[in-house]
Amino acid sequence: MLVDTTIKENKLHDITHWGIRASIGAIFIFHSIKKFDPSWQQWLINNGLPAELQLPIALAEFLGGIFLISGIFTRITGSIFSVILLGAIFKIKGLDKFAGGQFTGWEFDLVMLAACLMIIITGPGKASISHLVKRIPRFLQ
Repeated sequence: MLVDTTIKENKLHDITHWGIRASIGAIFIFHSIKKFDPSWQQWLINNGLPAELQLPIALAEFLGGIFLISGIFTRITGSIFSVILLGAIFKIKGLDKFAGGQFTGWEFDLVMLAACLMIIITGPGKASISHLVKRIPRFLQ
């Protein structure tokens, strides 16, 4: 016996989907602001990363946050954010510091990663610019 399950789509579903995208985008925008400061290069060097990554990371987080909130390039942005979060978990925080340590641990990063993976899978949703502009190819949504 096969059972077909479907998720009932409604306005609340669309608003919730946008809320998740907007909250992830706002968090990344907020965290990107300090990364534009030239002193952040020293922090990168202290953590074993090249100083040249400052501008690409800062721009990716700032522009990506705007893209998520507006609903364009959501899958691409979710993929880039996933890479950034994996780097934060494995390189910066370390697997031995799940819920504490010198920094706050990586449990928050894990939740953010799960949200980014959800965005990659579900796409922009109906409350997005990509939904309004029908000509955008699916892989760019």
